Amino acid sequence: MRPPGVYRVDGDTALLTDVMHRGDYATGRRVLDIGTGTGALALAAASAGAASVTAVDLSLRSVAATWLNSRLHRMPITVRRGDLFGPVREGRFDLVLANPPYVPALSNALPRHRMARCWDAGRDGRAILDRICADVPGALTEDGVVLIVHSEVCEEDRTMAALREGGLDARVVGRATIPFGPVMRARAELLEAQGLVRPGQRDEEIVVVEGRRAG
Repeated sequence: MRPPGVYRVDGDTALLTDVMHRGDYATGRRVLDIGTGTGALALAAASAGAASVTAVDLSLRSVAATWLNSRLHRMPITVRRGDLFGPVREGRFDLVLANPPYVPALSNALPRHRMARCWDAGRDGRAILDRICADVPGALTEDGVVLIVHSEVCEEDRTMAALREGGLDARVVGRATIPFGPVMRARAELLEAQGLVRPGQRDEEIVVVEGRRAG
């Protein structure tokens, strides 16, 4: 179930879900889904045998959608409303999943009460990504792992460098090329002007970056 104003399941969600299943990341693990939207990743982790799943979103509609979807699917998911790691500040998790907003926008001001908050992420698309990379080491257990999905326009090397600064080993564990969606198509000229895509490019590579405790 996806009410108006909640991010729909798309190719990035599918790629992250596939990586999680193929790598058996969730089985028996305490999982946190940051920016859960409809709860699709949280549900996928629960169905993959996670020991527990907590889902967080700032949007009240997303929290309601995730709660209802977890009940419809009979999955024991704990749902919290708040900003990124704020609602679970004292918790530690074996696996953190993140499909954050990552589309470059005209402004660094982030929308709070429009559908655009599902994808707008500042001029370089990294406003939320950088916060996740900075804060996730403190949310992981000693052998914890984070999986983050985003577009090539946000520069995977920057994500890996940010995770390494937090003491994590980082690598790309999944890739897929998909056509531009409506938002990326609408911003194609902006992305070209910023040098984030090639002239005429109308597809993008989506990457999943893994970060785990060094050693």
